[in-house]
Amino acid sequence: MNRYKLDITKDHCPMTFVKTKLELEKLSSGDILEVMLKEGEPLENVPRAAEEQGNKILEIRHLQDDIHLVVIEKG
Repeated sequence: MNRYKLDITKDHCPMTFVKTKLELEKLSSGDILEVMLKEGEPLENVPRAAEEQGNKILEIRHLQDDIHLVVIEKG
């Protein structure tokens, strides 16, 4: 299992999940992707869409201001 990081705090929907999906496609099953994103649409849509794609959300944590961390395990 490898860990990867993706910062999409400067991106807006729908690009937030597009970038997350493209990054997840590069990973092997069981790998972990840590995604930094802003609250609002990205925080609502990225975890939901990742789960719909067969991945598992391990953690959602507030980091600072409007920045959150979503930890996704590739399914």
